[in-house]
This record gives sequence, C-alpha cells and structure tokens, in this order.
Amino acid sequence: MTRVLVVDDEAAILRLVAAVLERGGFGAVPAATARTALAEVEHAVPDAAIIDLGLPDMDGIELIAALRQRMTGPLIVLTARDATSDKIATLDLGADDYVTKPFDGDELLARLRAALRRAGRAIAADGVLRHGALAIDPARHDLRLGGKQVALTPREFAVMEVLIGAGGRLVTHADLLRRVWGPAHVGDSDYLRVVVRALRLKLEADPSAPTLIRNEPGIGYRLGEV
Repeated sequence: MTRVLVVDDEAAILRLVAAVLERGGFGAVPAATARTALAEVEHAVPDAAIIDLGLPDMDGIELIAALRQRMTGPLIVLTARDATSDKIATLDLGADDYVTKPFDGDELLARLRAALRRAGRAIAADGVLRHGALAIDPARHDLRLGGKQVALTPREFAVMEVLIGAGGRLVTHADLLRRVWGPAHVGDSDYLRVVVRALRLKLEADPSAPTLIRNEPGIGYRLGEV
C-alpha cells in the first residue's frame, strides 16, 4: 500500500485526511508536529506527504525543505494560507502541489494521484508498478522484465521497488539504504553496491556497460529507459 505522511496539528484535520486517504486506497501516517514527521521519515520513508504550514514546532516551509532532503516522493501542501509568497516559497523548495483549506476530499485524492504519476509511481488497479518493460508487483514479490519473471532476493527486490517507484528520478544512496536496510545503515554504501552489482547481472543486457540501473557517482542511482 502506498504510504502517505500527513502532517497537521489539528486532530480533526488529521482524522479527516486519513479517512480520505483510506477511502482512496492509501495508507495514512499521521503526525501532529514537524518533529514527529521527521521521526516517521527516519523510521520508514513514505511514498508521499501532505503538509500543513502552520505547525507548532517548525514552520511548514522549513519542514518541506527538511523532508525534501530525506524523501523523493511528492510533497503536497494543505493549508489555510493562500498568500502567493507562500505558494512560491514551498514550490521553490520542492513541493509538488498546493491545496488550500477548506478542501474537497476527491480533489485532494486526484491531486495526490497526479503527483504520484508525475513522480513515476502510477497507481494501477492491479497494484503493479511499471517502468517501461519493467513491472513489479510488491504484493506477490514478482518482478518481470519484458514479461519474463526474474528471480530476486528480498534485498534486490526492495531496491528495485524503490527505483521503479521513483520512475527514472534520482534516488540517493542514503535514501535507498534508509528505505531498504533501515536508518542505522545510511552510511553502509558497500551493501548497496553489492546488491546493485547482482541486479545488473540479472537485468542488464551488458552488465559491464549498464543502461538500466544508472549510477550518478557519489550521489545515487536512477533507472534508464527500458
């Protein structure tokens, strides 16, 4: 299930947004403060986030900047602020959309789905994520390339799920390590290199000249065209 972090200090709004998300087939991760939100991201990086700007312990604009350093998924602002300056500031810092309160639940879901599609994580009715000829079904632990099933270890599968979900966008080494191995291993780049080497042997036409799993030296990995 696609997990969405919801950050709002109003308990009623948290419950409402969580209910809207669950109705749309998403899993809500509620946080009433910026500190709680950042702790949730350190524990397990969500696929997207919906963020209020008026938080008790940190301005929401600062939180967006902090979250953008920790996650690659869409960030949607949901706030009562409607000043153009706030919209520009949040979008410049990496927010994907801006929704003002009061809001319509169906519109919020539509904007979330659109942001996820733009991010490359299309929500398919069958639960399968696709990137070109690659298709991964997390529920069945099944990855196929050109329709042919490829046997992967759990770590290899988890890395591919993150990369396919990113849809060609760069995923940093730290983000991959945090999401696959956990926050305690964000510096263990050797773990990631071993898994990527094994994946290239299984998925690349020429593992010595990879075109599918592309490396950005010192930064991370992205998927190429398939």
